[in-house]
Amino acid sequence: MLGANDGILSTASLILGVAAAGAGEAGILVAGAAGLVAGAMSMAAGEYVSVSSQADTEEADLARERHELATDAEHEQAELAAIYVGRGLDSALARQVALQLMAHDALGAHARDELGISEPHRARPVQAALASAASFALGAVLPLLVALLAPAEALAVSVVGTSLLFLGLLGWLAAHAGGAGAALGALRVCFWGALAMGVTYGIGKLFGAAV
Repeated sequence: MLGANDGILSTASLILGVAAAGAGEAGILVAGAAGLVAGAMSMAAGEYVSVSSQADTEEADLARERHELATDAEHEQAELAAIYVGRGLDSALARQVALQLMAHDALGAHARDELGISEPHRARPVQAALASAASFALGAVLPLLVALLAPAEALAVSVVGTSLLFLGLLGWLAAHAGGAGAALGALRVCFWGALAMGVTYGIGKLFGAAV
């Protein structure tokens, strides 16, 4: 949702700014396409670096845990049992659970219950980068298609209207999925989207007048 919102808003704003500066249809479409590619690559690079750092931290934590298990298994068992006591088990049962889990997969048990690292939620930099790039591109292509299909005299109105519609829909869906007020979520994203597009359009007008 966030990537698609960014794609819609940044590309729509770029198209409006370039159009306000007096660029022709070809220039507007080139700018929009360049914004789509640049934004998707930027999102992918940023997400890859961020999630890679998280993956490095996870690997360092797991390496430390392996060393502790190899050098002081009894302490690690007591540590795991203490975690289960904190979750509501009595001491005897907690020790038994810790013993059995460590016999089955000591590192996995400590990774999951001590470090909060589980296989389905491991940091995956490439997957995160591709997902971010795809979501941004999916959002960005919407105002770009509108700019391609809309009549030149109605381009700005068409891009603004459809972009706010798309943003409002995504804001509604995101808020609804999170259990928050859907109408407020849609209104909030539309307000900031309109502000961003208005500022960019104004800058394009000023730049076009200066040139």
